[in-house]
Amino acid sequence: MRITVIGTGYLGATHAACMAELGYEVLGLDIDPEKIATLSQGRTPMYEPGLDPLLEKHVTSGRLRFTTDWAEAGAFGDVHFVCTNTPQRKGEFACDMSYVESAFDLLAPHLRENAVVVGKSTVPVGSAARLAERLAANAPADIADSVELAWNPEFLREGYAVQDTLHPDRLVVGVRAGGRGEAVLRQVYAPMIAEGVPFLVTDYPTAELVKTAANSFLATKISFINAMAEVCEASGADVVQLSAALAYDERIGGKFLGAGLGFGGGCLPKDIRAFMARAGELGADQALTFLREVDSINMRRRSRMVELAREQCGGGFLGRRIAVLGAAFKPNSDDVRDSPALNVAAQIQLQGGQVNVYDPKAMDNARKLFPGLSFAPTALEAAAGAHVVLHLTEWQEFRDLDPAVLGEIVAERRVLDGRNALDPQRWRTAGWTYRALGRPGE
Repeated sequence: MRITVIGTGYLGATHAACMAELGYEVLGLDIDPEKIATLSQGRTPMYEPGLDPLLEKHVTSGRLRFTTDWAEAGAFGDVHFVCTNTPQRKGEFACDMSYVESAFDLLAPHLRENAVVVGKSTVPVGSAARLAERLAANAPADIADSVELAWNPEFLREGYAVQDTLHPDRLVVGVRAGGRGEAVLRQVYAPMIAEGVPFLVTDYPTAELVKTAANSFLATKISFINAMAEVCEASGADVVQLSAALAYDERIGGKFLGAGLGFGGGCLPKDIRAFMARAGELGADQALTFLREVDSINMRRRSRMVELAREQCGGGFLGRRIAVLGAAFKPNSDDVRDSPALNVAAQIQLQGGQVNVYDPKAMDNARKLFPGLSFAPTALEAAAGAHVVLHLTEWQEFRDLDPAVLGEIVAERRVLDGRNALDPQRWRTAGWTYRALGRPGE
């Protein structure tokens, strides 16, 4: 069995390398020649722990190749995984399906008999059935009846994508009743199934909903504890202690109960908005009205961090230097899409603050997105002369900073912990004023 991966962004590059690791011959396709050239050298255009060595290994062995040629991909593959992006449509909540639709249209005429196309992109419920019709309409007429679509949503966490692909917590496949999709995907994922990974077979709409429902639940849990942080700030309670107490309840659990600056990235924000938009189209918008508040709570955390920074600067940012530690939306990633850290940095700069940003991996992407911000090559240089230090992405490097050493180079020892990840006592002992979202002051 030979596999193609259509779209070699974060999802596609990871999936291609991991399929090669499972022993398959893999051909990755993308319309961006520069990206294909980089991948063909065994390098990725993004940072993801463990991905570059895996990619280099299988490019070197010849098991993994890349192309921009749709005819080559169609002739090569028995199974075609579509991993193209589905961003938020400009000016709307809805999902932009143009990249997925284009991939299907360009691939279909080149498919061979009995090919199986597998969608992995996150799409609005109802998309798979429509794309199956589109696939059949555009495939060569003499083989159209033999071409089949399956839907296999991805559940990758940035920073753990290789692990999540090779050792997932579940495999969900939406297939046509009576078709070959289930058998083919059982064969593709046989090593994982042998490990005991649950293999769940559903219809198309259920498979599509699993991903959007999972992301909506996670976003809701994060926003719930951040709503509790707002109440804690108003009442003088400590949200970290509250979270710890809640986590002992087995019905609740402790994962995603870390209060702080909230979620960002290329998945959760746009996925919950697209889910709301699709529910409205289906006439079920009232079922998801709570997601509007989930989104609102998340965005308020950013504004609250700006307010706290302004308070620490004496009521205004003019003439004040602010160090921002973090640019990626989460640690172990260089992804700055909808990054809370960069959003806060930009808001402070717009209000007159002199902002210096540092991140271990996301500096290049941050510069492209916010070229007007100032960037420092190290955490210490970002903090030099700062009136307040903002900890906004919880990299281990920032947790390991020595507050005593940092205290010698700042203008004022004031730190705002936007992730509740620093040790308050350690910083206060070193003479710092420590504040965090959802926690009482000194």
